[in-house]
Amino acid sequence: MKLQSYTITQGADRAPARSMLKAVGFTDEDLKKPIIGIANTWIETMPCNIRLRELAGPVKEGIRAAGGTPMEFNTIAISDGVTMGTEGMKASLVSRDLIADSIELTTRGYMFDGVIAMTACDKTNPAAAMALLRLNVPGLVFYGGSILPGKHKDKFITIQDVFEAVGAHAAGKIDAAELLAIENAACPGAGACGGQFTANTMATLLELIGLSPFGVNSIPQPDDRKREAAFECGKLIVEAVKKDLRPRAICTRAAFDNAIASVAASGGSTNAVLHLLAMAKEAGVKLNIDDFQRISAKTPLYVDLKPAGKYTAAEMDAAGGIPVLAQRLVDGGYINPKCKTITGRTIGEESAKVKETKGQDVIKPLASPIKKSGGLLILKGNLCPEGSVLKVTGIEKKLHRGPARVFNSEEPAMKAVLKGKIKAGDVIVIRYEGPKGGPGMREMLGVTGAIAGSGLGETVALMTDGRFSGATRGFSIGHMAPEAVDGGRIAIVEEGDMIAIDLVKRTIDLEVSEKEVKARFKKWTKPEPKYRVGVFAKYIRDVSSAAEGAVTAFVFPKTR
Repeated sequence: MKLQSYTITQGADRAPARSMLKAVGFTDEDLKKPIIGIANTWIETMPCNIRLRELAGPVKEGIRAAGGTPMEFNTIAISDGVTMGTEGMKASLVSRDLIADSIELTTRGYMFDGVIAMTACDKTNPAAAMALLRLNVPGLVFYGGSILPGKHKDKFITIQDVFEAVGAHAAGKIDAAELLAIENAACPGAGACGGQFTANTMATLLELIGLSPFGVNSIPQPDDRKREAAFECGKLIVEAVKKDLRPRAICTRAAFDNAIASVAASGGSTNAVLHLLAMAKEAGVKLNIDDFQRISAKTPLYVDLKPAGKYTAAEMDAAGGIPVLAQRLVDGGYINPKCKTITGRTIGEESAKVKETKGQDVIKPLASPIKKSGGLLILKGNLCPEGSVLKVTGIEKKLHRGPARVFNSEEPAMKAVLKGKIKAGDVIVIRYEGPKGGPGMREMLGVTGAIAGSGLGETVALMTDGRFSGATRGFSIGHMAPEAVDGGRIAIVEEGDMIAIDLVKRTIDLEVSEKEVKARFKKWTKPEPKYRVGVFAKYIRDVSSAAEGAVTAFVFPKTR
């Protein structure tokens, strides 16, 4: 092994460094072994990541058992569920790039030989993958796992039900006592949100792209099997260092296609589009938003998971987990079985060993998918020529045409829904919530949950240059690009304008003459940045379009 950590730990001139590390408790023998950085996203502000500190223990044991030396460090993490609907939600997507930068800086600073990233909540998953691909040192992502479902009136519920209960309460469909009962039951302990929302979508694609070992990510966080998996992952990362197995050798273009197929087949979150585009940029892989449409169109939907489906993530695990989905996709010829995984074995080799629970109903048989095409749809048109994203799982209607109800931020839209001012047929337009305009592309689960809870989910469309939670369902179109602050046509939509949405043609069009559009733009003024100092100001300056993954990564152009 050629260990880069020796630059820090070995040689007479490194005596001061060794002296300081010995003060921590490391020995000469420890410092001669491969040093593995454990990037832990543990934080005490959410259930998603709360047990990661405990799970770091068996990860370290596994690293030591395989002949390595663990060094744990922490990053930040922002909970989408806690911050949803507030100014705090602007920090969520911004945190993705900051977490990636944090892992990169710590790894470069200490010259770790390998990295195992412990993740759970939404942005920690892509952030870890982005950092590993950027660094390209041997690394894997250990997903902490889903929460167990709550139970209310003999029915399994998730945080999605709480958001929708807010709308039902505002519409007078349930009383305050029922709302409190749902609130108290939905989140029974540790783990990430319990449907095929963003965290579990990313956990799925991380196994299919090869950065997480098969069978680990489906295990719920409170399950004792998670400790065993943590130990095995600790051993595995040392083996990856010994084999010099690096993330970019795993995450090829074919592996990215496999990941997209897993999102389509599982009814995954629209946020996967942003995150896979960002990961591809870090990996040096050419990927664009149209690739999601191409792959989703030919990949059947096999998994019946919330938010549009019947089952929770824990029930997916009981059915056999993500590996069963991988097996379906291999058997159907929907993914490339030759792609390598972090174990050194291929997707085909791993899926051949899968054990499916007899009689399970979560993952449908190969010949009987829920739908013949996947859960993602990329729409374009005069309102979003660079693209937008719709999750079509659970949506049956193909056309929607209605008057625009225009809001320049999320809060007034939420008030309008809760006060009953939105009517069937309306097209809610929420703008200036994009990567730069927000900044940070706030998720709109509060609004979409309230729409669904108030009974308007089937009759109202929503479009925004912001984004949606993986728990969102209904006719909700996000990531509209160009965003309003960059002069996208969404900026000049006026109250009452007719908007036509066609899912067959995959278009969103503003029914206003080009002459009128030009006249409106002559009167339009680009808004001033909402922040002039601090991390949000830097983000506004640096972030790219949602159609490019909303990344802040910078690459110096080659001069020769």
